[in-house]
Amino acid sequence: MRLARESRYAIEALVVLADAPSGEMMEAREIAALAHLPAPFLSKILRLLALGGVLRSQRGRGYELARPPERIALGDVLRAVEGDEVIWETCIFWREECDTEHPCPLHFRWTELKPGIQDAMGSVTLADIARHGFEPDARVGEHRDGR
Repeated sequence: MRLARESRYAIEALVVLADAPSGEMMEAREIAALAHLPAPFLSKILRLLALGGVLRSQRGRGYELARPPERIALGDVLRAVEGDEVIWETCIFWREECDTEHPCPLHFRWTELKPGIQDAMGSVTLADIARHGFEPDARVGEHRDGR
């Protein structure tokens, strides 16, 4: 299963916010700098997370977690960024060509695996991810896009 780059950036940004003192709001550019992410792209992702109920936002003040990291499941984050259909409903092997009416050769296997993956995504929390460490893989002072 391969998630979009937006999901990885969302997780990295949320780890930064999980490490911030409770109730402290951070601006998008500050989160981007701490996570070594491109600010304009991250701003779009943060808006999706706010619309999805993962973050609270306040114009001119920034973003904060909408609830404690222990209560934010990885599935919540992925749904906010990628949408329900992309993650849970489409085939991970042949997304466009596969559905229950026109199954791909591996559709039966994905149908068996999907409930376990959904359970795992619902049980892993932002607190778990932050506790195990999530180091940005960018070089200091350089965004992933080479700037």
